[in-house]
Amino acid sequence: MGGGERSMLHFPHLHINQGGKSSKQGKRDVPKGYLAIKVGQAEEEQERFIVPVSYFNHPLFIQLLKEAEEVYGFHHKGTITIPCQVEQFRSVQGKIDKHQHQHHLHVPCFRA
Repeated sequence: MGGGERSMLHFPHLHINQGGKSSKQGKRDVPKGYLAIKVGQAEEEQERFIVPVSYFNHPLFIQLLKEAEEVYGFHHKGTITIPCQVEQFRSVQGKIDKHQHQHHLHVPCFRA
């Protein structure tokens, strides 16, 4: 991301706002085990998020994917786009993160 472009990073999972610009560089900033998605109802308000692939198995995220299929169709080209308001997505993201964190806390450690 050069040329004066500014990015915003939010944790626990990356949130990158590139002002709607896409580039080859954008593909390289996605770490292994993560995917880039767009969130927003209108193209002007869409924001880019980097989410872990584990989201794609979570029931809340699966519901968002079903809504995306209803809006854009199954054969939508390009980045996966979730048709909801960014703040609503952040709320769902927080619930998924909390659920995954709790799930990991209850997994017993195995020692050889």
